[in-house]
Parts: sequence; C-alpha cells; structure tokens
Amino acid sequence: MTNNDEELGIFRDMTLRFLQSEIEPFYEDWEEQEAMPKSIWKTMGEAGLLGIDLPEQYGGAEARIDVTQMIMFEMARMCFGGLASGYNIHANIVMPYILNLGTEEQKQHWLPKMVTGDVVGALAMTEPSAGSDVAAMKTRAVQDGDEWVINGSKIFITNGIHADLVVVCAKTDTSAGSKGISLFLVDTTLPGFSRGSKLKKIGQHSSDTSELFFDDLRVPANSLLGQLNKGFIHLMTELPRERLGCAIQAIGAGDGAIEATVDYVKDRQVFGQSVAKLQNTRFKLAELKSQLELCRAYFNQCFEKFKRDEMTTEDAAVLKLTSTEAQCKIADECLQLFGGYGYTREYKISRFYTDARIQRIYAGSSEIMKEMIARELVGR
Repeated sequence: MTNNDEELGIFRDMTLRFLQSEIEPFYEDWEEQEAMPKSIWKTMGEAGLLGIDLPEQYGGAEARIDVTQMIMFEMARMCFGGLASGYNIHANIVMPYILNLGTEEQKQHWLPKMVTGDVVGALAMTEPSAGSDVAAMKTRAVQDGDEWVINGSKIFITNGIHADLVVVCAKTDTSAGSKGISLFLVDTTLPGFSRGSKLKKIGQHSSDTSELFFDDLRVPANSLLGQLNKGFIHLMTELPRERLGCAIQAIGAGDGAIEATVDYVKDRQVFGQSVAKLQNTRFKLAELKSQLELCRAYFNQCFEKFKRDEMTTEDAAVLKLTSTEAQCKIADECLQLFGGYGYTREYKISRFYTDARIQRIYAGSSEIMKEMIARELVGR
C-alpha cells in the first residue's frame, strides 16, 4: 500500500468504529421515529468526521477529498442512507460552497462551527414549482440599503429541520432568467425564517427533510455568497462534487445490498438446498456485481478528473445517471432474492430498496441527466 492508501485505511477504520458504536445501535429507532437527534452532528464533529478535507485554519484535518467520499460510501454501505444524504449536504456540498465562494470573513465565521457540528448546513434550491428548472425560481432577494430582503419558500430541503445555516438561492434580477440568481448565507435564527413540518417520505425516514419559508427575511449585505447574479454559474461549478457524492452513495449502497443478499441466499434453504446453489441466483448476483463494478470504475475515472479540475458537467450527468439507476436495479433485484422476507422491514434489504428510490430524483432527476447528456451530443 502507498502512504496515501495507509492514510485512507486509518480514516476508514476510524469511520467504521464510529458507525458501529454511535450509529448502528440506534439507527433502527431513528427510522421508526423518522428523525435523527440533532446531537448526532456534534457527535460526528467530536469524532472528526465533519469538514475533514478542509484546511486546518478552518478546523479541518486537511485530508484528501477521498476521505469525505469514503465516509459517505461506508454510511451507504451500512444502510444508513438518510445519514449519508444529510452528511453529503453538510460536508460535501455546503462546506465546499463556503470554502470556494466565501469571503475570508464568511469562512472564518461558519466553517469552524460546521466542523464541530455546532452549525448544521443545508442547501435551499428546490421550490414547489421549480426544481431542476432554476430559471422558474420565485424566491426573491431585493436590496434595501445595506441589507437584502428575502421572500419565498423552498421544499424538499435535506437537513431543513436541523439547519442553522442555509445557502439560499434567490432571484436578484427577475428579468435575467437563470442569469439573475444569487446565493445567500442565511442564519436560521433571523426573524422571517420559518420551517414547515418534517416531510413524510417513503425512504430515508431518519433524514430530516422539510419546507422552508422566508417572509421579509433581512440579511446583511455580507451574506451574499459569491458574486451577484452569478449563482447559477456557482451552482454549475459545484455540481460535479455534489454528483460524485450521490454516485459514491449509490455504489456503497450497491455493495451493501449485494453483501446482505449473498449472506441471505447462502443460509436460505429451498427444495433441499441453499438458494445460493440455484443458477438463477448465481447468474443474477453475477450480473449485479458486474454492473456495480462498471459504475465503480467510471466513478474512479471521474474522481481522478475532478481532482485535476477536469470533470465536466456531462461527466457528472453520466455518472449520476448510471450509478443511481444501477443502485435502484440492484436493490430491486436483491430484494427479489429475499422473497417475501424482502418485503418486510425485518431485513435491511427493504431499507436499501426504499432509500435508493430518491437517488434517481434529487440532485437532478434521471430525465434531467439524460437531457444534459443529449445537449452535449446534439445541442439544445
């Protein structure tokens, strides 16, 4: 192993110990209650899992981005899909937004608190009538002296209930379409900010997802993140890392689903032999494993391009599309091999199945990914 491999191995051992001691014993209860305790963020912070690839001056460990991706992989592999999604938003999306786009004052104010888990981050882009079509966004920010006044609402916001800081996308020039969007750092303690109730979902039950409302919410001028009216460009620039996060969760969950299924079919007896002895089982598992390894290989290719700052939005779209579609197929086919037991919550495979479904929708649906790929091929 190289020194880098040793470093990753050390962080993996630390991550697995944390997940086995601090998450696994409680996760089923969180799923039943449809909520994780907010204290888990501080617990992750104390374990050194948040902002691990940030510079030391902001509280990070200056580890490679590989470590952050590995943490999400292991969360997903162990069937903690809701935790992985929340972690992806906080540590793999919001923190890099602030690091890459923020002023020194913004970075010093927010990042150390996010590293400790004292501040939980969320990204508010989707609206009831505007998801992937950001030009249709209705949330507005109007400048009033040295403040911005924000009005509007957002929906399907991961970490929305726990969030202390929200990166809000708002129209600052209503005549410019997607070229009139800006990003704002919104402190959720400010007057005019409110949350809807936690949304009931078919999967990732323990992940908190909610609506957010802004009613004459005033934020100081220095809350602008990045450049005025460049929000869409900023979003597109950060998309590759966001979709890497979705893909590594898909691959981790695929590994976990296959591992659980292999263990089950070896033990399950039918017609006097284990289900693992049946040709259908063997061929199906071989097919799923092959598909997953192709996704892993493409992820590794894209990841290396990302680290060289060469990963394109098309690369990200292909990766997001193929990996999440494969995740759903793997979860479905593995559940089938459990028979009736797969349809019960007694076995993790049912959670792999329900948690997977959102992956084809959030961070850009499969249909949007296909459109993005097609535009590169044949134009608009």
